[in-house]
Amino acid sequence: MKLSVTPETFRLAEVFTISRGSRTEAEVLTVRISDGGVQGWGECVPYARYGETLESVTQQIEALTVPLDRAALQGLLPAGAARNAVDCALWDLEAKKAGKRVWELAGLTAPGPEITAFTLSLADADVMRAAAAKNAHRPLLKIKLGTPDDMPRLEAVRQGAPRARIIVDANEGWSAEVYTDLAPHLVRLGVELVEQPLPAGQDDMLAEIARPLPVCADESCHDRASLPSLKGKYDLVNIKLDKTGGLTEALALRDAALAGGFEVMVGCMVGSSLAMAPATLVAQGATVTDLDGPLLLAEDRPEPLRFDEDGVHPPAAALWG
Repeated sequence: MKLSVTPETFRLAEVFTISRGSRTEAEVLTVRISDGGVQGWGECVPYARYGETLESVTQQIEALTVPLDRAALQGLLPAGAARNAVDCALWDLEAKKAGKRVWELAGLTAPGPEITAFTLSLADADVMRAAAAKNAHRPLLKIKLGTPDDMPRLEAVRQGAPRARIIVDANEGWSAEVYTDLAPHLVRLGVELVEQPLPAGQDDMLAEIARPLPVCADESCHDRASLPSLKGKYDLVNIKLDKTGGLTEALALRDAALAGGFEVMVGCMVGSSLAMAPATLVAQGATVTDLDGPLLLAEDRPEPLRFDEDGVHPPAAALWG
């Protein structure tokens, strides 16, 4: 068995901005694991919010010794980007060696397409109104917010896409006071969900203030160990493979969240179709699917995921799994 990790860059179609900053490229790490002439691969996006860099995640992966299996991997690396890429590469390798699809190996039903959100980057109100109008045909828009003066942006997006379903992601950018003031207006404008309104670790107020629309934990939820602290504060959890540390924990987190009374959102960092492919399995039947990463790119992997009016489709075997 051989393991390698390679940094790769994908240009974005447009500048992508959230409350923490902007980017023009998606910088990812691609892991390849070969065994007996068969190769599996996976992708991760190191995230500075969690103290990850391309270099630090590469070091974590290169410190692993082969041979590897998925069960052992869970104890060798913590939840995060490094374990994600290796875990997904091992799933892909196992499927190819068995001549089966990953969903079969995982005991899942055959996956189908899921309607996905399309993200509108944080910008001035006029820019966001134009972006909303351009994408008003899409069934679900996700608005990046997270500043104290977000009301003009909210109004502008609703004006640009008067009939679209809308969810909002504050990326930890609001205080309890700002969110309390905004919440009635979110309801008035038909927003269906708000994602991570308060900073992780400073979100206890969500258990005390009114929650007139569903609130989803993103930065506050990484893996199953996160769930006990979320009770009474959140209605949904956002499962991202770069947080859970791969498909193995993502599937377990989904089951545990549902059993614990949470609804599920399945999201992504900004990466290629290879990063989204395993997440399409977790997204089956999710309340919200947010796997639009490839739609934000100017370039993608060979055999990319297919997006159409039915949503994002599961990967072809030529891509992954």
